[in-house]
Amino acid sequence: MANRIAIIGLKWLICSVFVAAASLIAATAAVAAPARIVAVGDLHGDYSAWLDIARDARLIDPKGRWAGGNTTLVQLGDVTDRAPDSLKIIRSLQQLAKQAPRSRGKVVVVLGNHEAMNLLGDLRYTTPGEVTAFVDGDSSARRDRAYDRNRQAIEAGYRGKNPALTETAIHAAWIAATPLGWLEHRLAWRPDGELGRWATRNPAIVKIGDTLFVHGGISAEYAKLPIGEINRRAAAAMGAADDSAKSILNDPLGPLWYRGLAGRDPDAEAERAAAPGPRPTANEELAAVLGAYGARRLVIGHTPSLTGIAVTNEGRLIRIDTGISRFYGGPLTWLEIVGDRAIPHIARRTAQ
Repeated sequence: MANRIAIIGLKWLICSVFVAAASLIAATAAVAAPARIVAVGDLHGDYSAWLDIARDARLIDPKGRWAGGNTTLVQLGDVTDRAPDSLKIIRSLQQLAKQAPRSRGKVVVVLGNHEAMNLLGDLRYTTPGEVTAFVDGDSSARRDRAYDRNRQAIEAGYRGKNPALTETAIHAAWIAATPLGWLEHRLAWRPDGELGRWATRNPAIVKIGDTLFVHGGISAEYAKLPIGEINRRAAAAMGAADDSAKSILNDPLGPLWYRGLAGRDPDAEAERAAAPGPRPTANEELAAVLGAYGARRLVIGHTPSLTGIAVTNEGRLIRIDTGISRFYGGPLTWLEIVGDRAIPHIARRTAQ
């Protein structure tokens, strides 16, 4: 009975933590316009590209410390996957988030679909280097302990596929499938892990002054909801590791995945197929989204524009995912917003 009460209490505590986190996200969803905003798109594990951009935008000094003064930096998610140095970028952003307020600056990282994928265990695009980054002095022994604790279940799983496998063959196969750093990576990205908690705190949508920032896009369906409610739903889904088809983390119409404002989106079209009524054009949808939130422009990532930052719809839609990571080989870009002006910039790549 005591154990049951303890478990109930733990569940209540965890739920309370995520409710509090969601409330904090909602409270910070809309803020006044700072004198200068720098927005950076999808980085996908390319730390050297991030440093080139941050220096070009005068955000960091030669030692990587905050030098942006009262600038607000908005990074639009998808820090992870495709290249090996995701953890380095996260650590840099975390450090800058602590340092920036000392000079009245701020760092906002928006939740991307690849951060959600890492939390949900979808590692299709996670590279070996991203796993190796988590190796420490105890990794080998930790992996051995994990095997010993779960030996029966592991052997049963392998023999379910091939009954002829020996213990030695099963152990070798499991070791090959569990490289050093993998356990640490998975623990860090659990909802209660250090990086899982970090990603959960990142808002799905943020409004700064008269500009909306979101990773994927905002569909007409989601524009019916307040920003705070969308952020609460995203935080709750991250906290629960909700990988269901209906989860906001997987919804083709949701803020992490929606591409309909940037071009044709077959997944969103399939989701809408059963709904009655005419479909708005992308321009009409954008107008409805901006009107719903009283915004002047929407800045998005997620859908690469490999020729550079795309400013469309008379400046009301700005796409800043330019394939920055060397995986794509696109230009190193950043967007500067000062007053009424939104100014695209290109930085020089110093490393290949």
